[in-house]
Amino acid sequence: MAESDIEVTFRKETVGKLISSFFKEDKSRLSVEATLLVAEMLKIFVQEATVRSQKQAECEDCDRVDIEHFEKILPQLLLDF
Repeated sequence: MAESDIEVTFRKETVGKLISSFFKEDKSRLSVEATLLVAEMLKIFVQEATVRSQKQAECEDCDRVDIEHFEKILPQLLLDF
């Protein structure tokens, strides 16, 4: 499988809106630092999921990663995070 150096990024506005949607009170606010931290955690999570899915596909002698590979690694991935 080909290695690629694609940078995973999340827009801070999108992350902020996602987190804010779970706030119970309208007065709750999210700091810029917290938004950046969550965006970085999402980035790491996606990168780890990608690597693990790729390894799972390689173990099954597949030349492409499918959703089934992701589904197989997801329980362990969630336990690790």
